Amino acid sequence: MTQQNNARAGIALMIAATVVFALQDGISRHLAGAYNTYMVVMIRYWFFAAFVIALAMRASGGIRATASTNQLGLQITRGVLLAAEVCVAVYAFTILGLIESQAVFICYPLLVAALSGPVLGESVGWRRWAAIGVGCIGVLIILQPGIGVFNPWAVIPLISAFMFAIYGLMTRYAARRDSTATSFFWTGIAGATAMTVVGIWFWEPMHLHDWFWMGLLCLSGVLGHWLLIKCYEMAEASAVQPFAYFHLIWSAILGIAIFGETLRPAVIVGAALVIAAGLFTLWRERRQSRTG
Repeated sequence: MTQQNNARAGIALMIAATVVFALQDGISRHLAGAYNTYMVVMIRYWFFAAFVIALAMRASGGIRATASTNQLGLQITRGVLLAAEVCVAVYAFTILGLIESQAVFICYPLLVAALSGPVLGESVGWRRWAAIGVGCIGVLIILQPGIGVFNPWAVIPLISAFMFAIYGLMTRYAARRDSTATSFFWTGIAGATAMTVVGIWFWEPMHLHDWFWMGLLCLSGVLGHWLLIKCYEMAEASAVQPFAYFHLIWSAILGIAIFGETLRPAVIVGAALVIAAGLFTLWRERRQSRTG
């Protein structure tokens, strides 16, 4: 993948990707509210697998070269973990809604930063630990665990964020020996295989109009991943990653306008702290990579 270092184009593509992923979340919430979550995620992964196979066929050396890896166990584990994380996240949408779920889930970059030291041996200084602490305070403000109306289901998106953070760390580790194309290929193949093994037992008839939404969900997944790939071709990840937080804005708009969700003041304050801490962490990583 040749990087063109066009920050403006990269930022535009990242924002476009967040719009598509927010729409994908909204459609997932609708379908998983009416049908079994495993079945919905399984069909979505079938299209994802078809997408990565099509990409591999067009790559130099074809599928054989793209799929070649000497850490197959790691690649399969990452793919299965991501599929499981998607199931947890979609389930959270149906229980808590888009706003509450995304407000907690956005803490995952801080979890990656916290775990990168013990897992990958990366240096985590006191400034980054301070940012992680601020982010944790933000999550606690959102969850409000100390009051009588605390909803234990609110822990679900936190579990999803932790799973996604572990997936991110495993992806970093895999990248030491495998290309992005190889990791992307196994993400789709392993995830689709795992979801088929589980989801096929939960198959249920789907109304004709919901097949339209399912088709749109699959297409949005492919489009979102394509936009991300093009985004990282255009610019450095550190330059565009802060704009990934637009995902929460679009999800909030969808949640309020389509699903009648409400935006609690605690969610606004907590999400602002999490985003601020995440942006600081990204800034520190970018600065250290430049000075290093």
